[in-house]
Amino acid sequence: MVQQVTSGIKISVQTTFEGTFYKNYKVHFAFGYKITIENQSKGAVQLNSRHWKIYDALNNIEIIEGEGVIGKKPVLKPGESHTYTSGCLLSSPFGAMQGHYNMVNFTNTNKFKVYIPSFKLSAPFALN
Repeated sequence: MVQQVTSGIKISVQTTFEGTFYKNYKVHFAFGYKITIENQSKGAVQLNSRHWKIYDALNNIEIIEGEGVIGKKPVLKPGESHTYTSGCLLSSPFGAMQGHYNMVNFTNTNKFKVYIPSFKLSAPFALN
């Protein structure tokens, strides 16, 4: 598990390898990740959007941007947390992800970024 705190918001990430499959005559490696967003600050915050960079071992980079996470824009009061799971496909058995959430603090209406720590994606069968 990797963790990082930005502006009082703690991000924790756990990853899993889901398996391989063929699509369009090409092998794909499926990975899952579980993210917990915990508000350790003194004000209520809302997650508005996300920005991801997904890297694989073949030097491919995919940028993902969108509103909320899994169709939600969670509001977190101090001490509350939100957990969700998602996944990605890679063209190689190794890769990494990193990014940030765009959030707003309801106490002072300030917008801020919460950084998601870089985390590795690796298929166990490919590890030595």
